[in-house]
Amino acid sequence: MGQTTNGRAALSIPNGWFAVAWSKDVEVGGVKRIRYFNEELALFRTRSGEPKVLDAYCPHLGAHLAEGGRVMGETIRCPFHGWQFDGSGRCTHIPYCDRVPPKAVLRSWPVVERDCMIFVWHHAEGKPPTWEVPRMTELEDPEWTPPRFFDLEVPVHMQDMAENNCDPVHFQLVHGAPEVWPHIISFGEDGRFMRVSSRMKRETPAGLLEIDLVRDTWGLGISSVRWDGIPGAGFLLFSSTSPIDDQHTHSRWLFTVTKNMADVAGEEFIDGMSTGVLQDMRIWSNKIHRAQPVLCAADTHLAEFRRWAKQFYSRPAAGAAS
Repeated sequence: MGQTTNGRAALSIPNGWFAVAWSKDVEVGGVKRIRYFNEELALFRTRSGEPKVLDAYCPHLGAHLAEGGRVMGETIRCPFHGWQFDGSGRCTHIPYCDRVPPKAVLRSWPVVERDCMIFVWHHAEGKPPTWEVPRMTELEDPEWTPPRFFDLEVPVHMQDMAENNCDPVHFQLVHGAPEVWPHIISFGEDGRFMRVSSRMKRETPAGLLEIDLVRDTWGLGISSVRWDGIPGAGFLLFSSTSPIDDQHTHSRWLFTVTKNMADVAGEEFIDGMSTGVLQDMRIWSNKIHRAQPVLCAADTHLAEFRRWAKQFYSRPAAGAAS
């Protein structure tokens, strides 16, 4: 990994599942231009309702499929000469030629639609998915409120955003937490999964609540936050943080609570989480990534996170501590 003269370390784009759109933003027959993983991509929903993602530029003369392209059945039609490509990236029809050239193929990206989002699998070496996108069962439960959506783009590498979950001190200084919460970190699913548990106090219309905060992370791109410890109540923040390129990140946040808590602490939960993200924005937007940060003895969680994050890069990540 390179290092510029101002000390900025260059992190590559990690491997894993990353959201590229909200499900609600792509209707049947819809086409959407997206840019992730430093790639121009075309997202479309076939007439059967399946989302598909292909490299954007037609192999014929390079037209962008999402700029005027049209869904035709289970294919997307190039706006320039009408070549049609199915979800596998194969050209299935040329309107003025019976023979389709064997090289008329686009890269197709693995896609999963789940949890109100459309996810794409990225792997720098082109390897297939090795794990599944988790299912948030709360989103299928009628006892939970309809989700609210929140998203933002941040000029920072996505690892720097993910690192916050293992940085208890910043919760006190940036977010005004009354104390530095104790954190417990555990791992699972062959190491891909990380859980950070902590205790917090939250003032609500029902009084001061002492809550266990549980943050689950799958790879660097998917995470959930749940409040625990209140019988019969549930709070969920589900998010996907996706690399636009190695210096820009798109983060999507989804909030829901059990209906019995909507008027008691639900609004406070949603407002608190969304406000917290915005409080981090000034830091993220103006920081650099330190490949070899000077850590103190109390920064054990940050060092542990760096070691864990290393596995999601095809080549050693500059930010991974040894």
